[in-house]
Amino acid sequence: CFQKDILNLVYLCETYGLHECAQYWNQVIIMNDYQKKRFSQKMVAKMFNTVTGKKISILGFAFKKDTGDVRETPSMFIVRDLLLENANIHVYDPQVKREDMWTEMDYTCGVNTSNTPRLEESVTTATDAYSACEGAHALAILTEWDEFKELDYEKIYASMMKPAFVFDGRNILDHDK
Repeated sequence: CFQKDILNLVYLCETYGLHECAQYWNQVIIMNDYQKKRFSQKMVAKMFNTVTGKKISILGFAFKKDTGDVRETPSMFIVRDLLLENANIHVYDPQVKREDMWTEMDYTCGVNTSNTPRLEESVTTATDAYSACEGAHALAILTEWDEFKELDYEKIYASMMKPAFVFDGRNILDHDK
C-alpha cells in the first residue's frame, strides 16, 4: 500500500544516510494524512460546523474499487473523524464486510467498542446505496465503484434531508448536474 511503500523509502534513505531525502518522503506521508483530515473537516464545516446526530452516508469503504481490501483505507479515517463529531454513519460498500471494517478500524485507528461508546449503534452497514442515503443529511463517495457512477442521484437527493450535501471524494460525479 502507499503508506507502507513510502515508509520503506524513508527507511532506505535513512539507512544510506540520505537524511534530507528521508525527510522529503516523510513529508509525503504527513501531507497524505493531512488530506484525509482535511476532507472530514471540510464536511463538518460545510454542514454548518456540526454533524452531531446527523446521518452521514458513506458510499465505499474499500481501499479501491473491485476489492474488499480495507487495509489503510482513507475511508476509515474519515469515518473515525465523523464518529468523533458524533455523526450517525451509514456505510455501503459492495464487497466490504462489517467485521473487516471493525477489525481495521481497531487495528489502524484504535477505534473499538471498548473505547468508543455506542460505536455499534453509530455505524450502520447498508445493503444498498439507496437505503444508506435515505434520510441522510449528507453522502460522501469514498471509493470509485463503477456502480456509484450509475446511481440515480436525483432519486437519492429526493430521499435525503434538506439541505442535502454531497461530497465526491473520488471525483466520479458529473458536477454540472
